[in-house]
Amino acid sequence: MIQRIQSIWLLAASLCAALTYKFSFYSGNKTGEANMQEFEKLVASSDFFLVITTAILVAGCLIIIFFYKNRKQQLWLTLTAAALSIINLIIYFTQIKKFASGTFSLSAVLAFAIPVLLVLAARGIWKDEKLVKSLDRLR
Repeated sequence: MIQRIQSIWLLAASLCAALTYKFSFYSGNKTGEANMQEFEKLVASSDFFLVITTAILVAGCLIIIFFYKNRKQQLWLTLTAAALSIINLIIYFTQIKKFASGTFSLSAVLAFAIPVLLVLAARGIWKDEKLVKSLDRLR
């Protein structure tokens, strides 16, 4: 299980998703009550949909690691998690529109790394599946 590189990629994706709760994606001024500008940070816990999608990503990536005996299902779930992480990024960008001014944080790299890590995991799972099929042909 842990010897496979895709397990490392999935664990890293889960860790990056969990860290988005702590570190900000975007920081800036948001117009509050009475047209007062308030400095806020956009983190995964800022919006209901961000909380839900990020929690599913964290739990999903950890659970997907244990599907190592069923590579087809693991590949399908990993690609689904990659699509969910892209949806998560779309939600982040829609939340940015609520800010009057601001800038991306350096820790925004964590949110952008999640789909990349999931694609790398899917690539590793696909290579394992090809290797098993080629070995079955030789028997």
